[in-house]
Amino acid sequence: MSTVLETPEHQALRAAVAALGRRFGRAYSTELARKGEHPRELWEEAGKLGYLGVNLPEEYGGGGAGMAELSIVLEELGAAGSPLLMLVVSPAICGTVIARFGTEEQKRAWLPGLSDGSLTMSFGITEPEAGSNSHRITTTARRDGEEWILSGRKVFISGVDISDATLVVGRTEDARSGSLKPCLFIVPRDAPGFSRTQIDMELQAAEKQFELVLDDVRLPAGALVGEEADTGLLQLFAGLNPERIMGAAFSIGMGRYALERAVDYAKTRTVWKSAPIGAHQAIAHPLAQAHIELELARLMMQKAAKLYDDGDDTGAGEAANMAKYAAAEACVRAVDQAVHTLGGNGLTREYGLASLITAARVSRIAPVSREMILNYVSHQTLGLPKSY
Repeated sequence: MSTVLETPEHQALRAAVAALGRRFGRAYSTELARKGEHPRELWEEAGKLGYLGVNLPEEYGGGGAGMAELSIVLEELGAAGSPLLMLVVSPAICGTVIARFGTEEQKRAWLPGLSDGSLTMSFGITEPEAGSNSHRITTTARRDGEEWILSGRKVFISGVDISDATLVVGRTEDARSGSLKPCLFIVPRDAPGFSRTQIDMELQAAEKQFELVLDDVRLPAGALVGEEADTGLLQLFAGLNPERIMGAAFSIGMGRYALERAVDYAKTRTVWKSAPIGAHQAIAHPLAQAHIELELARLMMQKAAKLYDDGDDTGAGEAANMAKYAAAEACVRAVDQAVHTLGGNGLTREYGLASLITAARVSRIAPVSREMILNYVSHQTLGLPKSY
């Protein structure tokens, strides 16, 4: 694994997080997932060590760093077999949005807890009818005196059962134009009218998926993130770009874990002669290709994180989408090749690779599908016309 583009501080962080990940490992994560439990022990330890909030402002208990550092944390935990999906959601999306656009009261209320892991927040954007099209969101918020009333449905929302609140994307009417514009609201888990139903997934993961119903949920004025006049797409994409960067980190970590298991197996497994199977090019070359693709995906992820941390939202948007695409493709191929390398053993619980087949496929679909990323690149980067 190359760290040529990383500072000594980044390399030290990577080594420290990798050590933490190895203390828990794949068996820890899979056992909890089978029991339907959450990795609270790992989450709390990561928070105590300052890893969860490494990207959040120091004045609110964070590490004062950025997405470059947080992506290292998630990648290394994933490479050790113990990824934390809520890292993508709670500090990366919700913490970033609140840090950039929240009121002082919201920052004081949420950022310290998101930094040390004592508070967790989910992110609600996807809807049953809108899918990946954020412009078709139908969840709406209307004013009622000093309060807001929020109505709508969300689907495939991660970790709502363990979250203290959900950052919900809705739409309000712009007083100047009369058109609907995006807005973000902090909805407490126990708010009247806010209900959740767990979605039965084939995916084996500690973090569960939920459908949410907001039935005239009444919220105080302070639930709106930032000021009403400032709400808009900028706030939304301030969270979506980190989401894509962290999605890339999640995929790269998973791909690295699978590849390492396959390489270790190929070095020791013998069948026909005394030479291990890894000496044969039919085994060695696909594994080498998987390594190359993961390394290339990391380079794009590092570029996206650097652009985002430098405040270049436009450049970061393009790079973050490309990084997420490249990492997902590299992850799927690495997992597939790892399972294939082990043959029948690749499908056993003993080697812990079979469950990654479904998990790797998710990386191509969520949080945004590869087709939507190709749409983005073809329209925004190449300037090609839309077909829709």
